[in-house]
Amino acid sequence: MMFSDIVLDLQQQLKRDLALIRFLLKKNPAMGYTKIVEIGKKVGTKYSINLVVNFPKAGRIDEYDMYGKRDLSLIIDQKKKRFPIDRNIIKEKAKEILEDVQIEDAYMYEGKEGVRVFTKDWKIDILPHSVHIWTEFDEKVTKFCDWLLENVYEMKSKEK
Repeated sequence: MMFSDIVLDLQQQLKRDLALIRFLLKKNPAMGYTKIVEIGKKVGTKYSINLVVNFPKAGRIDEYDMYGKRDLSLIIDQKKKRFPIDRNIIKEKAKEILEDVQIEDAYMYEGKEGVRVFTKDWKIDILPHSVHIWTEFDEKVTKFCDWLLENVYEMKSKEK
């Protein structure tokens, strides 16, 4: 079960309901956002995750062509506090795939651990229980997130 499969599914579902979403956003923005959240939850349920579509900056909710292509949170297992692999492996893989990025330990308190991968323009927060991608999913970001889901979150692709 790969990141690319999940986001493609999400994008298709959002596109299918785009006319309704746009209507709801014009009529009542909260109702439009609620519909987007519902679609994310429904898609996430298929993959046994909580999938959250985020709009961290004003105006992004009106960029319909970008729905499901940036700013997602995947909550995989809320109980996990430690990675199943050494944190340094995650950091090395981030450098290998994403290349020109900064990497630091993050959320290191109460026995928890995490890694933040970032540039001046975006970031990815990697926690044992979730990953939060605060950027557009280009080829490198998608490849890295595919690797994370398989190797850090131990998710496998389902045969279709």
